[in-house]
Amino acid sequence: MENNTRGGDAPVKCELEANKNYAWCTCGHSENQPFCNGAHKTAKATTPLIFSVEEEKTAHLCTCKLTKNPPYCDGSHN
Repeated sequence: MENNTRGGDAPVKCELEANKNYAWCTCGHSENQPFCNGAHKTAKATTPLIFSVEEEKTAHLCTCKLTKNPPYCDGSHN
């Protein structure tokens, strides 16, 4: 069922709002990286990771899908 791919080669800087749910793309098929747009359904790939933050913050979200700390970039794309 996994048909995952890299969604990009560098993280995306995002302003995250407190207590808001986000769907981080885990499959790489979304055209709305780093967020899910539902493309995993037609690609038969993994479903998104739903996450939220407790306070507003700036974060660099992974697009290569190799991070060991999803959804955050850990430099694995290097």
